[in-house]
Amino acid sequence: MLGFLIVLLSSFFFCFQNVIVRVLFNQVSILGVIQTGGFVTPTLQHSFLLMFMRMVLVVPLMGAIASQLYPPTWKELGRLRQLEQRSLLLQSVGCGLLMFLYLALLYVSLGMIAAGISMTLFFTYPVFTALFSWRWFGDRPTLLRWSVMSFVFVGSALTIPHHSTTTTNHTWIGITTGLAAGVTYALYTVFAQKSFERLHPVPFTWLSFATTLVLSGISLLVWHGQEAHLPWVPLWIGGLLSALFTFAGHLLNNIGIRSIGATSAAMVAASNPALTAVLAWVAIQEMLSGLQIVGVAIASLGVALLSREHRASASKAS
Repeated sequence: MLGFLIVLLSSFFFCFQNVIVRVLFNQVSILGVIQTGGFVTPTLQHSFLLMFMRMVLVVPLMGAIASQLYPPTWKELGRLRQLEQRSLLLQSVGCGLLMFLYLALLYVSLGMIAAGISMTLFFTYPVFTALFSWRWFGDRPTLLRWSVMSFVFVGSALTIPHHSTTTTNHTWIGITTGLAAGVTYALYTVFAQKSFERLHPVPFTWLSFATTLVLSGISLLVWHGQEAHLPWVPLWIGGLLSALFTFAGHLLNNIGIRSIGATSAAMVAASNPALTAVLAWVAIQEMLSGLQIVGVAIASLGVALLSREHRASASKAS
């Protein structure tokens, strides 16, 4: 039960992180009173920039308290340099690469479409997690699970804006990157579960953050632009808040994955799209159509049913 609560709490932190990213990319009304946001355009280059600003704060923050969270952190990281630990090192760095990719894709999606829609598309990832777990761990989905997976996809499809003269290429890019971020994050959770068999979530999470920091920095060097006139003060404020929520969300989620497994952790996170949509509605007055609200509800209900089915299977097995 504790593992499920930990993952649910991580979802709560992720919701705030997602809305912050939305604000950085789009001008909004905070609580209907303060007009702010839209500090950068939702491009891949600016996604790399925001990711770098976030990680340059998160990596030293987590490094400073890692020993308090898990005393053998630096010993375990040091052992990764040994030849017999090389496969675990590559596996952990690979997860950092997947984190970098999914964050870049999700940032673009959040910048181009409504946060609730983007997160509903992203949170199809439990379906892909279940499929990947079946492929690599032999956890074959039941007929009920297949049915509920279809339910999730139907709900996600309803959140996609109907094609009209106002539908732009940005909308379709946002939809595509939202789904791609979900697939990439599913791979991250599955490989993370495998890594946790030999590496604790605290050093693993720090290594993932550090890898993401390096890759985002390299990406900025490759796709550099004229950034001298950006509003750095609000960007750094947003980066700091995003860093705190990222740190808490990823660490708790990884601890939850170790406790209850990648598939179960993914399914517990079903509340995230609905929570993000509600938070975006309350905090930044972001409205969804009736059909899109139904889609969010169906997708969230579908993943919640997957979670219930998993718990029922686990109780029978015990």
